[in-house]
Amino acid sequence: MTTLVVCIDRNSPVADEYPVVGRHAVESMITETGVEDPEDSRVNCLLEGLRVAADLEASGDDPVVAVVGGGSDAVGSDRKIAAQTESIVAEYEPDSAVVVVDSAEDERLVPIVESRVRVDAVDRVVVRQARDIESTYYLLKQFLADEELRKTVLVPIGLAMLAFPLLLIVLDSTTIAVGAIAAAFGVFLIYKGLGIDAYLSRLPSQTREALYSGQVSLVTYVVAAGLSVVGMFAGALEISPIDSSSPFLLANRFLFESVPWLTAAALAASLGRLLDELLEREGVRSAYVNLPFGAVAVGLVVRGFSAYFLERASVFGPFRVPPMDFGVVEINGFAMEAGTRLALFILAGILISLVGVRVAAYVSKTDIEGELVE
Repeated sequence: MTTLVVCIDRNSPVADEYPVVGRHAVESMITETGVEDPEDSRVNCLLEGLRVAADLEASGDDPVVAVVGGGSDAVGSDRKIAAQTESIVAEYEPDSAVVVVDSAEDERLVPIVESRVRVDAVDRVVVRQARDIESTYYLLKQFLADEELRKTVLVPIGLAMLAFPLLLIVLDSTTIAVGAIAAAFGVFLIYKGLGIDAYLSRLPSQTREALYSGQVSLVTYVVAAGLSVVGMFAGALEISPIDSSSPFLLANRFLFESVPWLTAAALAASLGRLLDELLEREGVRSAYVNLPFGAVAVGLVVRGFSAYFLERASVFGPFRVPPMDFGVVEINGFAMEAGTRLALFILAGILISLVGVRVAAYVSKTDIEGELVE
């Protein structure tokens, strides 16, 4: 089987010498080219062509080594290469071809050879010292061909470059402009990294399905969102008149006021999801049963810790138990210490969690040991 091993040199300074056919002619060309310019990458391309021909000959093929090339004119160069390829194919009548190139520009001419003879392989020669440069070019080429990557990377960079001079004009401060752009990039990375864009794209269809199917959770989610906003607003109102230089105390004051509302929001959302699960299935998974208890337990523990820190910082006084009379038993009023109060909150959270595990085990018909292991 005759195989044509053709080396392409599109922008050759010696275009009139092409085509060069035959092993000895190519070896002479390698010597001349290497002596004239040792740094020319064509030398490596021609040597690779000889190596491929030697491998094909060792495997039993009848290789024909050839070099085709053009000049500086793009259209004229491509037409010369096409004519040279046709003359070689007409003379030697190869069954297939192996194309050897040393650049992306030369590789673009592979279809010209492929239209004249079947191309079995394309061998791209990369000089070892320039491998990173060549690889970078191909990575950039692949990157620019990917529409999703272009939108994700190039669009934000373009917007940042447009926004930077506008922010400089409006804010008249390089530091603030750079900080604003960095913050915008951070929000974008979090938005993409957490998959918020994918969630928002699915949200309309999920909402539509929930409306059509009459899911209870749709209403409870709206209630939970409203309670969360109320909780945030209550916490913000509580810390706004406080003049404190301690962010830790401000955060605890915010949590102390907002946690009951946030816990109610989590409880409403989890109960709605539990009701949907009960309506859609014959049974219910234990995780949905345990979720409301877990929300209440976490809320109690967080409020207990925030109250402990605020009491120790003297933001408000200790909790006082009022006097109570149960007939046989009478309790005098007393002040509860901060540590004791925190311990009661933690104990209540643990007890509620255990009750949730037990209820979940009863509903799902499993033993409590199995629930604790899960």
